[in-house]
Amino acid sequence: MLIFVAVWLSFNFDAPQARLSEEIPLDQFSTSRAFQHVEAIAEQPHYVGSREHPKVRNYIVQELQKMGLEVQTQEDYFLNSGAILSKPQNILARIQGSGNGEALVLMTHYDSATHSSPGASDAGSGVATILESIRAFREKETQPKNDIILLFTDAEEIGLIGAEIFVKDHPWAKDVLLALNFEARGSGGKPFMLLETNGKNAKLIEAFADANVEYPVSNSLAYSIYKMLPNDTDLTVLREKGNINGYNFAFIDDHFDYHTANDTPKNLDAETLAHQGSYLMPLLAYFSEADLKNLSSDRDLIYFNLPFGEFVKYPFDWILPMLIVAMGIFLILIIYGIRRDRLDITEIFKGFLPMLISIGLSGFLSWAFWQFCLFIYPEYSEMEHGFTYNGYWYIALIIFLSLSISFITYHWFRKRSHKASIFIAPLALWLMICTLVAIYLKGAAYFIIPVFFGLLQLFVMVRQKRPNRILMVLLSFPTIILLLPFIWSLPVALGLETLFITAILVSLVFMFLLPLFGYFRKLKSFAVLCFLIFNILLFTAHYYSDFSSERPKPNSLVYLKDLDQQTNFWYSYDGMEDSWTSSYFPEGTENSGTESNFSSKYGSNFRRKSSAPEVDIPEPAIRLEELETDTLTNLKSYSLKIAPNRDMNRLELYETRDVDFKEFRVNDLTAEDEQLGEQYFNMHTQRWKERILTYYASNRDTLRIEFAIAPEDEPEFVLYESAYDLFENEELKLEKRPKDMIPRPFVLNDATILKKTIRIKE
Repeated sequence: MLIFVAVWLSFNFDAPQARLSEEIPLDQFSTSRAFQHVEAIAEQPHYVGSREHPKVRNYIVQELQKMGLEVQTQEDYFLNSGAILSKPQNILARIQGSGNGEALVLMTHYDSATHSSPGASDAGSGVATILESIRAFREKETQPKNDIILLFTDAEEIGLIGAEIFVKDHPWAKDVLLALNFEARGSGGKPFMLLETNGKNAKLIEAFADANVEYPVSNSLAYSIYKMLPNDTDLTVLREKGNINGYNFAFIDDHFDYHTANDTPKNLDAETLAHQGSYLMPLLAYFSEADLKNLSSDRDLIYFNLPFGEFVKYPFDWILPMLIVAMGIFLILIIYGIRRDRLDITEIFKGFLPMLISIGLSGFLSWAFWQFCLFIYPEYSEMEHGFTYNGYWYIALIIFLSLSISFITYHWFRKRSHKASIFIAPLALWLMICTLVAIYLKGAAYFIIPVFFGLLQLFVMVRQKRPNRILMVLLSFPTIILLLPFIWSLPVALGLETLFITAILVSLVFMFLLPLFGYFRKLKSFAVLCFLIFNILLFTAHYYSDFSSERPKPNSLVYLKDLDQQTNFWYSYDGMEDSWTSSYFPEGTENSGTESNFSSKYGSNFRRKSSAPEVDIPEPAIRLEELETDTLTNLKSYSLKIAPNRDMNRLELYETRDVDFKEFRVNDLTAEDEQLGEQYFNMHTQRWKERILTYYASNRDTLRIEFAIAPEDEPEFVLYESAYDLFENEELKLEKRPKDMIPRPFVLNDATILKKTIRIKE
């Protein structure tokens, strides 16, 4: 029962309640008032270029003006290092402080993901959090010391472009010394705090602790991993391009809603929105008065949160001493136990066998289990996220499968080993893990804390023949509280393909419970019980494996008109037929992947192709001209102009002859000016293959490209002009998707596409 209490504590008492029905004073954050903003913003998808996009922008402007703020917008073309061009329109307002102009920026983005996400969580929740927090802050009618800049960026979803133009061109950017950014990668769960800094984290962590956030959720392990990964939030741009420190606040639960048509106000967890507000209100009060110049540091801190809002931190300098002390205590206890005849050297070495069997078998069977699931449930592969609607059931059943394996393994060996002796191997393994993280992943060095409690358990086991069970459970609390949330959230963050890592971690955590379970006589009964729970969870997961109106199936359909070949085809990314797409793709229409060059988050390719009817779609006006050859450089210069004749959303340009661009300009932006350099000119060799440019349009502006190449090169381009208007084309006469289906996210979908080859005229 105490173990269940520890598990319960690890998932509770670190989040506020959403008091939707209560009257909240005007000078406090109200989740109900914030939710009204979410509902207004997320009525429809509002991606760059959509009809709803300016409506959402106008709504935010009006809400800021209601607060008496002077609002401005910033608009400009930008070509980023991913060869993505757009013309975002940021929204800004500034609250003047009494100081010298040093500024805190509160930021989020207001565009939704293309092409079908209403964006309630990502990032309507961020917009609502800032609007409601600033409204409550201004109710207090106090002037802050530091200026407060409100920044609602545009075009974040297509390449962080709004943040790029703010840092590059806006005069306020030079005043910003700290940023608070609000994001989402799901529709629920506890928002996690992640730092962005070019230096060390000590002063940022100390300031965060001093702000007295009521429900902090964060740890230095996530911070260390986050720094190693290719980060992609607006705050990353501010850090890299403006050397601005900051905090990200983001939630990831219910990841299956991310970027989909299910990212609606209905699916946004109200407690999650309340949690975001519980972050911003105290941080806004603190940093509006703090010395923002004093946040850069030359040292790092280990940190983690505990239940009841406790936030623990200590210096990296303690990592090595704590590790050495733990190793010293470990060796002393082994010598002490052997001398008291409570430890046996032979039994100690035998203890490594059940440990390795438990870990290896748990990891392998969990990996094999998930591969089997992918085989018998092919529909899981249709989820681009890698996290299925019943994913939480799979996490739970893998935990109990791993526990069952651990119990039965130690049941086999329990009569052959001394109780204390068998605990030596897990402690030795954990000390080895702590040694490795102290070298390669310092943020995880707080793993040494459960080891210290394990050493205390070992001391009691050496001293007492039958230790008190309650004491043993209490000494295992730090392990459960610190590690279990990480075990649970890992597959959510990285996908269910990492379930085998969860199983291994469960086995490692189980080792700290050996001082309790090692003295039980009926370990086999626990193994049977856990296996029974595993099977119950397995049947539950199976029950929720089918798609339904609550768990809609993602699918895809695009219409491509090849203007060169005068052909028309349907294409789909789906590997699995359904009742809606089967009418467009008769049996035997599987495709090998032609026309699959479109950039997408997970590199998905078309898998189905079939003939489509001829419909009239206005062609773009295209003009490619050779200019005068530069006599000094002996380079041939060209001008390419593309003028859309319809409301298109996305234009992609590919080069098919491996041309080496010496100069490149698009809409008066030079690639070198945007610090792309060789990375841009050589993009056809690596990341972007032959893709030259992706342009996300917000209007029908003419795309103007000038480039210079060697005299022997002959350019040839392939243009794909796409509009998310598949269902608006009356000639196609498409049936609407059934309620149990949604557009597939992260890919070019629900679009009519024109394909055209562009060559120099003879």
